Amino acid sequence: MDAVMHIRPQSIASPDSTDDAAQSPADQIVPTADGEPILAILDGVPVAQHPLLRGRLNVDDLFGLEPAALVAERVHGTAMASLIAHGDRNLAEPSLGRRIHFVPVMGAGDQFPEDRLVIDLVYQAVTAMRRDNDPTARLVLIVNISLGNARKPFQGRLSPWARLLDRLSHRYGILFCVSAGNHVQPFDLPPFLTMAEYEATVQPGRATQTLTALSALIGYRRLLSPSETINGITVGSANIDAVSPAERRGAAGRVDPFQPMVTANPSSALGPGFANSVKPDILMAGSREHLTMVASGAALAVRPTGGARPHGLRVAAPPRDGSNNWEHYTCGTSAASALASRTAHRIHDALEEAYGEQFVSLSEHQRSVILKALLVHTAAWPSDSADLIKSVLGPPDAKQHVRQKDNVRRFLGFGIVSAEDAIYCASDRATFWAAGTLGSETRRSITVPLPTCMSGQPLAHSVRATLAWLTPVLPGRQSYRSVKLSLLAPDELGGFRVLPAKAQPDANQASKGTVFSRRWDGDKAPALTATSSIEFVVQREPDRGADVDELVPFGLAVTVAMPGISEVYNQARARIAPAVPLRAR
Repeated sequence: MDAVMHIRPQSIASPDSTDDAAQSPADQIVPTADGEPILAILDGVPVAQHPLLRGRLNVDDLFGLEPAALVAERVHGTAMASLIAHGDRNLAEPSLGRRIHFVPVMGAGDQFPEDRLVIDLVYQAVTAMRRDNDPTARLVLIVNISLGNARKPFQGRLSPWARLLDRLSHRYGILFCVSAGNHVQPFDLPPFLTMAEYEATVQPGRATQTLTALSALIGYRRLLSPSETINGITVGSANIDAVSPAERRGAAGRVDPFQPMVTANPSSALGPGFANSVKPDILMAGSREHLTMVASGAALAVRPTGGARPHGLRVAAPPRDGSNNWEHYTCGTSAASALASRTAHRIHDALEEAYGEQFVSLSEHQRSVILKALLVHTAAWPSDSADLIKSVLGPPDAKQHVRQKDNVRRFLGFGIVSAEDAIYCASDRATFWAAGTLGSETRRSITVPLPTCMSGQPLAHSVRATLAWLTPVLPGRQSYRSVKLSLLAPDELGGFRVLPAKAQPDANQASKGTVFSRRWDGDKAPALTATSSIEFVVQREPDRGADVDELVPFGLAVTVAMPGISEVYNQARARIAPAVPLRAR
């Protein structure tokens, strides 16, 4: 609890803006969902009988919020459930095969109840799922929280809500996917007087001026509680959607600030996190956000738009006109977090299908850290976006590369995730994973075989490694994170002819949280033999404060890739046991 020295107002949620309702096709077939949930949603009351959600949700109205929530106002929870179950409906993505556990924590008007503390709602909802006696969802490993307290931006001190998530994550082995928060307030674009002048500016000039305006507001656009959590994954929104070119032309009066660049949306909250850690951890699709005019004259003032047909993610919507099969469009970090949770679920499904009991028999903590590592593993900075941030925020001196990277990761974290690469195999790359536990001041070695087909090939190739863990926390100490793990780079990387990639957070910056991800690239021919391998070492550093007398779970993912060399996967698979089948897209 905070010291009793002041009173804060009750938490409030920032409602999503949605638009352009449309009816679903009358003849659409929605597959059924079976199996106990491994994913839970804490959100507003959903329309559980929507055709896209019927038979897919286990709704546990633990706090009696459903009766007061008008069906027509059940926007946010319905949209998040739709995104997690089916993805963006503008894409033909597979639906999740398991049911989803849903606990409403927002009631009327998609707002938190006035007579309950949000932290208490979250605590009761999570502990009810995993309590020893009569758990409501005993298999849940992933919890989606597409919520944030608009009255509590992160200013260096961890909020009670974030501290709760860290404690629950460590206690139960749960991966919390949390939205970074949205800042939809108007802001000025000083060089421009009118929207027509702004729209007429060709790229990269428009993107440069937009980023310049946003960079002046960094201090006011910080993460919203509880997204500063250190054990959870914080998700920002990237300007990505699947809107067709024909529908994109319908964005009259709204301007795309960054097209064709892929980067963080203007409204997406910015890092860093606690103790200068990388936050947001990742970015996922949150629609290609446009800007619309608020005022013009002495200066042009604009604000980010909500989801709409020309720039949004298509999701289930509350009924209207007596019909229940409506859809509309959403956007922002809430949607991005839901897609991150969905991706983590699909990673779990892929591992369960490939490894069966060998994976399922792992402890909840070990499976959750594997999902955490693999979710971040494919994240990467788009080169044009990173270069723009460096040019605008500087510093201009190339020797100040650490500060340059610091500015990039405020916007991009570890980067934008490729969900398909995180889930599916490819013939020219191989991803290895390992799970384990570490006692105080111990280390583990993980050997990764190198396919001989890469030998002598003067082609672009890479090694990527991501380490994730769950730390006990010390709320009364400044260090807070009581356990730090390190990933020691192997000496054999020099023989593999790769060097640390430039487009990634600085190694010191990336080691402040509970995820550490590095990439090494090269294009000179490696010299390999039939037994060549690289050895990564996961090491537990001396505990901060009092010694932690418990084993700490970790997950490690390593990928070796050489695009165009189709034998990489098969040769890597032949050197490990048990054999894993190739899963094509």
